[in-house]
Amino acid sequence: MEAIQLFANRVIDNVENVIIGKRNVIEMLMVAALCEGHVLLEDVPGVGKTMLARALATSLGVRFKRLQCTPDLLPNDITGVSIFNQQTREFNFIPGPAFTNILLADEINRATPRTQSALLESMGERQITVDGVTRTLERPFFVLATQNPIEYEGTFPLPEAQLDRFFMKVSLGYLDEETEGQMLLNLGREHPIERLQAVVAGAELPALARTVWDVHVDDTVRRYIVRLVAATRQHKDLIIGASPRGSHALYRGSQAYAAIQGRDYVLPDDVKRLVPRILSHRCLLHPESALRGIQIGDILQRLIKETPLELEG
Repeated sequence: MEAIQLFANRVIDNVENVIIGKRNVIEMLMVAALCEGHVLLEDVPGVGKTMLARALATSLGVRFKRLQCTPDLLPNDITGVSIFNQQTREFNFIPGPAFTNILLADEINRATPRTQSALLESMGERQITVDGVTRTLERPFFVLATQNPIEYEGTFPLPEAQLDRFFMKVSLGYLDEETEGQMLLNLGREHPIERLQAVVAGAELPALARTVWDVHVDDTVRRYIVRLVAATRQHKDLIIGASPRGSHALYRGSQAYAAIQGRDYVLPDDVKRLVPRILSHRCLLHPESALRGIQIGDILQRLIKETPLELEG
């Protein structure tokens, strides 16, 4: 796992030149990248979501495109469109922004459901079908989508089916005073993103993702993952618990996180660290529970404490 650890640490260290004080978040993005998963960045404006995506793409040395979602955005604005060429008397396909390596879908909940659904095929199957022709997307390919958790006017909440397509949901949050002061110094004269260079070959990601499967998961840890996910489906404050896709994401994410730490085996603590980020957006809270101030994050933390790790013998 040394190659994965070296690859990930190079990227994380480089992105930290732009996004300071958020190493744990950058680490989670690398977990998702090594699992070829998509990430939902949910946070208030101005905390660096777009800059984080740019810094990650630059560090990996891969193609990056930003899509600003608005209510008048059409599906073809994402996937591309066929235009008739009068000289050749044929239709020429003009690829949309989805034909890239890292796609930043900014304020995804401002796009209409029809447009949001255009991302489903590309996120789930890594392919796009336009006018009956299916085109495979080049790997690595993953979507980083942002949304504001506070402002809901004029937005279209993501349906559960699309939320489940996201491997994990993360938030940057505000900086502490000391780190924010350092950020102001770093932004003097020239933004750090302008000096950032690629430090790895992003084309290696698919091969490294296959290597992640070699990380050993003991049967005890595997059963622990299954019990944790099953507990979300039985909790009285949740209408819907995490799906089997959530179980798979937690299993795979734990392997990737262990590899980043330089280990070839998963610890229960790896699973616990990833539970809030991988399962929270896959659970749906009862309205009555929400009125009582109960939050999904609190439920998951209790389940982590209450779910036993049963050892054989």
